[in-house]
Amino acid sequence: MTVTKDLKSRRDAAVATGVATRGIYAVRAENAELWDAEGKRYVDFAAGIAVNNTGHRHPKVMQAVAEQSQAFTHTCFHVAPYESYITLAERLNAATPGDFAKKTMLVTTGAEAVENAVKMARAYTGRSGVIAFSGAFHGRTLMGMALCGKVNPYKKAFGAMPPEVLHAPFPNAFHGVSVSDSLNVLENMLRSSIDPERVAAIIIEPVQGEGGFVTAPPNFLRALRKICDEHGILLIADEVQAGIARTGKLFAFEHSGVAADLVVMAKGLAGGFPLSAVTGRADIVDAAPVGGIGGTYAGNPLAVAAANAVLDVIVEEDLCTRAAEIGDMLTSRLQSIAAQPGMEVIGEVRGLGAMVAFELVTDRTTNAPDPALTQAIVAEAETRGLIILPCGTRANSIRLLPPLTTPMAQVNEALDIIEASLEAAINTAKAA
Repeated sequence: MTVTKDLKSRRDAAVATGVATRGIYAVRAENAELWDAEGKRYVDFAAGIAVNNTGHRHPKVMQAVAEQSQAFTHTCFHVAPYESYITLAERLNAATPGDFAKKTMLVTTGAEAVENAVKMARAYTGRSGVIAFSGAFHGRTLMGMALCGKVNPYKKAFGAMPPEVLHAPFPNAFHGVSVSDSLNVLENMLRSSIDPERVAAIIIEPVQGEGGFVTAPPNFLRALRKICDEHGILLIADEVQAGIARTGKLFAFEHSGVAADLVVMAKGLAGGFPLSAVTGRADIVDAAPVGGIGGTYAGNPLAVAAANAVLDVIVEEDLCTRAAEIGDMLTSRLQSIAAQPGMEVIGEVRGLGAMVAFELVTDRTTNAPDPALTQAIVAEAETRGLIILPCGTRANSIRLLPPLTTPMAQVNEALDIIEASLEAAINTAKAA
């Protein structure tokens, strides 16, 4: 029995079935490369699902964590606060869009940050309703689940959702949903489904993650800002996957020219260490009663040290520019592949910065989804030494999330593998 098969057997016996895993058991990683239990090398275009934007084990991040570990690893900020938390809050207050006084709270996961943003919005407005969008992913907690716009696997079998959470269609030109269509439905919801005076917040991902890397058009985000201002509704930007330089800006909302009232971030914030944040208008963040927000592990010192180092690296290595360069290379090559004879299975190539996806269809007339081919391509790529992930409400898109520190030679290597994997999967499907 191989090491991998032994680990899989132990995993099946010991770990909850609902915790989905791939067949790669990691033993070592460096920047954009990962090695498994058999010693096989992979180019990692998952980056821990957009977590390792600065690459695996960036030297500056690792040094900051090592130095912090020599001082203390946990005191609980509620019990014995520390300067590094305050410093990070100051930096996030200055970095997020919006020319107004801001404050920040730190927690641990994206879902936890989303929950706290909703709590702040409800406390500030005195309202309870929240509007999200189709295709959204906001976490696996109870409120996060309710906000999600994708049933399987996030809501399936988990029963009743919290009340007063509604969903509007997310604009998606490829599937025939225009900005006007989405806004018309939203406006009708505020006339027929929920009194706008009961809506605390509208929450939106500027680029949907699990929903398939669909980008919210800037004019749509500007229209949401106007609707929120008209009705006294708060706008929450979920930047968990799109934020921290991934799209060529520190925050994806910057592409629209408008600011949200609250910004939720996680994933890439701490370079592989668990940390999330809610940053927003000071009066909104302060609306919660003392002790009403926080958590035992919220703002862990090691993760905070990592996050401060990540923000330094983004500036020092100009990773926003790097994200745009990587994104241009990915998009250009994928569009070239899609234009080749026999590659009509690629219905659309889309993305923003280094957050790029391509959608697989049975034909370009109906754009009917091809989830089986999607899974086959992901599997083919894995055998060739590339880690990529599926996504999308129809499970037929493949997302590319290379670390922003990936050498261009490895970006090209990954694209060669993607092209070979497409050809192999298509040929296998034809022969079946």
